[in-house]
Amino acid sequence: MVCESWTTKLDVCMDGEAAETEMRSLDVHMRNCPSCAAEALARVQMKRSIQAAGKRFAPTSDFRRRVRMSIAPKPRRSFTSTWMLAAALSLVVVASSLSTYLRVQRRGEQAFSEITDLHVAALASSSQVDVVSSDRHTVKPWFQGKIPFAFDLPELQNSEFSLLGGRMTYLGQAPGAHLIYAVRKHEISVFVFQEAVLGERWGDGSSAKKEPSFNVATWTQAGLRYFVIGDTSAVDIDNLVKLFKAAA
Repeated sequence: MVCESWTTKLDVCMDGEAAETEMRSLDVHMRNCPSCAAEALARVQMKRSIQAAGKRFAPTSDFRRRVRMSIAPKPRRSFTSTWMLAAALSLVVVASSLSTYLRVQRRGEQAFSEITDLHVAALASSSQVDVVSSDRHTVKPWFQGKIPFAFDLPELQNSEFSLLGGRMTYLGQAPGAHLIYAVRKHEISVFVFQEAVLGERWGDGSSAKKEPSFNVATWTQAGLRYFVIGDTSAVDIDNLVKLFKAAA
């Protein structure tokens, strides 16, 4: 059962609208209260489902046909007809481009939401990792034979980060690696998947965004798609990203 003191505060915190001190208090509380952690995960997943449901519309071919018919040119006005036909064609091109953009955008947002859910679920789990070790030479070989690709882990000497361990995970139907790092009192998840199997169009460069209460970064390198997410600062996320890029 959710602790009474946090019942009315969870939604505000999940939306990132609470004060920083209150967010830290919730973070500490969830680490020691499985009930509140599970409730927070359920609310995050519900918000993602509602958000995805509101973005399902995309213009159909019938919609484009009706647009063309509604602005069909008058046969007896040659100049005006030509201008209106050009405008109609431009509108169709714009609508088609917008439809493609929205589909790609929705897929990307859904993946970010799923990554956030995987991270929150790991924080709420009593066993966050399957292989517990701070030694990259122990964690990396553990994944051999469990996922269909290999990856490199960074050297953490002289950095603020420490490796806690790793586990297998899935994004949709794509198997991948889930690594957990600690920096000060924060935990950061690093997810690694095959770009081709993931089947998403992300572009060639790196990108970062702000999910509710979390900073997220993603990039592709050597055929692999990386995600880094945590409730720590964007600077910490960027520093860990640089370490992974250097290792790869």
